[in-house]
Amino acid sequence: MQKSKYLVASERDMDWGLTVSTVGYDELQPFDPYPTRGHADGYYFNTTKGRILQEYQLIYIAKGKGSFSSAHIKNAQLKEGDVFILFPGEWHTYKPIPEIGWKTYWIGFKGFNMDARVKAGFLSLEKPVYHVGQSVEITYLYETAMRVADEEQAYTQQMLAGIVNHLLGLIYSLERNLVLEKRGTETVLVNKARLIIRQNLETGMTMQEVARQVGTSYSNFRRLFREHMGISPIQYQQELRLQLACELIAYSDLSIKEIAYRLHFESPDYFSTKFKKKTGVTPSDYRNNANRMLNVES
Repeated sequence: MQKSKYLVASERDMDWGLTVSTVGYDELQPFDPYPTRGHADGYYFNTTKGRILQEYQLIYIAKGKGSFSSAHIKNAQLKEGDVFILFPGEWHTYKPIPEIGWKTYWIGFKGFNMDARVKAGFLSLEKPVYHVGQSVEITYLYETAMRVADEEQAYTQQMLAGIVNHLLGLIYSLERNLVLEKRGTETVLVNKARLIIRQNLETGMTMQEVARQVGTSYSNFRRLFREHMGISPIQYQQELRLQLACELIAYSDLSIKEIAYRLHFESPDYFSTKFKKKTGVTPSDYRNNANRMLNVES
């Protein structure tokens, strides 16, 4: 069983940064012929010869098993709960294990937003397969995309772009969290540290003290925290302090100097520099803008 929908994008749609060209699913019983018929020109392929597309595709194995090869990866084994990405201009081939079959969902897309993510290293030709496990939410997003494509109402491309972005973020997050869950004691340590940091934004607690409270060395704590959060614990603390500073500047009568020292910045000047880098305006301008907005609302 196979269902697919092919879509058209206008030049205006392309300015959105991501457009969808196809969405659908395949469901094959053991020993069903593959690939299935019904695909548009350029999509049907011989699994022995493979193919090259001029778009990205995100393919989810809802059930069954198979294999995937590309110019960068040879004979990767796929199982239920795996996702693999096809990249434009990259040779690839894939197929189910004949005696098992599979059900797959796919969505094809392209655009400069996706190109930028690849360029930034979030997605890579060297790592096209993601192990995310069975996910009701992923299945729901694909089925929603198929419904939206079938209805083809106004601004369908923008709705589908939002679904693709949700899928990408969800897949990226699910795999990372599954990896971290296997390192359970480390995750507990980092979560405990995050809570301690949040509870002590105004106390001047150092990261060395946080490390002692969670029962590890500072170097180990810093390494684990960065692996889990993507930033150092000091950066995490400073970002939270700057968020709190925004609230204090907007809704309290404390002076900028008082706020800087209350949140344990080295000096008011250093605080102002960091604040402007984060918000784009000085603390004084931020307060003036907040006061104007409050006056308009009242």
